[in-house]
Amino acid sequence: MAVRIKLPGGTLKMKVYRELRERERDRRVPVWKMGSLYLIWWSNRQRPSKDRRLG
Repeated sequence: MAVRIKLPGGTLKMKVYRELRERERDRRVPVWKMGSLYLIWWSNRQRPSKDRRLG
């Protein structure tokens, strides 16, 4: 289960690989790997995409 932390300017998410979305796997958003966890930064200024609208 992903962990989401709302911060000013965006959301920091912590996930394991199988939970990553296509944009996260393709590194089209900032992604850092720490052991088996991935930290993903979704900025509030990023434009919505197909996979973001689907939830």
